[in-house]
Amino acid sequence: MAIKPLADRVVAKKDAAVEQTASGILLGEAKEKQNTAVVESVGPDVKNVIKGDRILYRDYSASEIKLDGTDYLIIKEEDILATL
Repeated sequence: MAIKPLADRVVAKKDAAVEQTASGILLGEAKEKQNTAVVESVGPDVKNVIKGDRILYRDYSASEIKLDGTDYLIIKEEDILATL
């Protein structure tokens, strides 16, 4: 089932948390919160983001939902800080 966002909303899948640094150090549970995601679909009023973009979003701005065993985020376009 596809999620169709309304207005200026974006549906994205959260990136997997990094478990190892570039130098090979394993990270534990105390790692920083990951605020990146990949855009799955966009609403009709979204102007600066397209499907497939990797985004950086503001803390606590996303609504998290689970559909068919997959975790999704619904984010307003104004809460997207940058594309990566």
